[in-house]
Amino acid sequence: MGFPQTIHFIGTNTPRRQEYTLEGLEVEGEIPEAIDGTFFRAVPDNAHEPMFEDDIALNHDGMISAFAIRDGKVDFAIKYVETERYLAEKEAGRALFGRYRNPFTDDPLAKDKDRTVANTTPVWHAGRLFMTKEDGRGYEVNPHTLATEGKWDYEGKLRSETFTAHPRIDPETGEMFFFGYEAGGLCTLDVAYCIADKDGKLVREQWFDQPYCSTIHDFVITEKYAIFPIFPTLADMDRIKEGGAHWAHRQDLPSYVGIMPRYGDVSEMVWIEGPKGVSCFHEVNAFDDGDKVHIDLCLTETNAFSFMREAGGIDIPQQEIKGALTRWTIDMSADEPAIASREIGPTGDLCRVEDAVQGRPYQRAWYLSMNPQAKGPPMLGGPVGANFNCMLRIEPEAGRIAMMEVPPGAAISEPAHVVSPEDGHGGWLLCMIDIPNGPPGAGDPSDYSSELWVVEADAIEKGPVAKVKTGKALRSQVHGTWVSRRKLDASVRK
Repeated sequence: MGFPQTIHFIGTNTPRRQEYTLEGLEVEGEIPEAIDGTFFRAVPDNAHEPMFEDDIALNHDGMISAFAIRDGKVDFAIKYVETERYLAEKEAGRALFGRYRNPFTDDPLAKDKDRTVANTTPVWHAGRLFMTKEDGRGYEVNPHTLATEGKWDYEGKLRSETFTAHPRIDPETGEMFFFGYEAGGLCTLDVAYCIADKDGKLVREQWFDQPYCSTIHDFVITEKYAIFPIFPTLADMDRIKEGGAHWAHRQDLPSYVGIMPRYGDVSEMVWIEGPKGVSCFHEVNAFDDGDKVHIDLCLTETNAFSFMREAGGIDIPQQEIKGALTRWTIDMSADEPAIASREIGPTGDLCRVEDAVQGRPYQRAWYLSMNPQAKGPPMLGGPVGANFNCMLRIEPEAGRIAMMEVPPGAAISEPAHVVSPEDGHGGWLLCMIDIPNGPPGAGDPSDYSSELWVVEADAIEKGPVAKVKTGKALRSQVHGTWVSRRKLDASVRK
């Protein structure tokens, strides 16, 4: 059949299917000496041609890539995560797993195999590196060699069948707060809320039911609470059994926020109804303000993924979707807590705050958006089919916004923050930039060059202080994680 020529297989979604190592990459400019460690990236990339023409980028095998930076020099490596699924298909020499999160479309040889592709987020905690995707458990990866160590279940203690791609780590306690939805299996309402201590031991796992079976991609913590915003993109077992989509968005149903004391019992969960039809895949941060809780979200009026809208019968072109960086405030002292909503920034996604302010009041954050002054169309690719083309730095309390532009027709991926050792603030951002080799919007959309940009976190409008040239066209990343040399040296795997 070959690879389909749909949006999920062209542009920065073009299958590359290569494992390799590059040493001593060309550096234009100077990388600050304090940037010492590795930038890990999750990269979906098919190892085999898909079984179905309408396959999507979220269904592609996970690869982990690493930019290792030391003394201003950079090496690069990329390798497949050897999940159970990847190994089964490697042995068969072809795809065995069918549509996204639909086991009823699989080849019989895939029966009882773990379906996750571990392609969404590299997670570092307690000296271990995991590659995660919310439809299964994480896979541990050796941070030095990128070799897959195996599926991670906290030495048999984790009961949940799934592990979020967006855990939250408290900067003071070192604890990791995480969850898994569809924890009990396909289309169940079960959500497992878990805590791992600073040493990586699972110390708590509680289960609760969500109001409907939605895709809970992200959540947030504060110093007091664990918070689960959910949105009406629903799974349906009958539709899945018929070979249909796992997810379909419902514009007529409300959103909800589930909120409970973060060290409390799930019986204390309070569900608060939110606006109908809205969607959010990533929350920026949350924090306490006396009895009030503030939650900052990358909110859109409908689901940003076209295949999830189409499955729900929603016909809204991608470029017409409206949204904003939005703050939801909940007064927990009220007799009936409700959501007060206000816009605090332009629409966008793939957000980042520095680790030190996780769950706490924060002064600035970074996220990706579309530059209204950009000339020409955006670069094709990425999970929604069109890549972002600028980065914003926002100060929500001060109301200030700065923007970093990229070259015409180029794409930018989610930044990672590197803290400054001098003052603990400031620091730098690392982000991938994909630049067309020809005129923007013309020629082959898969012909581009990928660079790693190093940017001053508090002066993004100045552009990069250094560019690392890969000489390659790298496949779109989903999320990335920076791990310092100190943490790498103390890792469990050597």
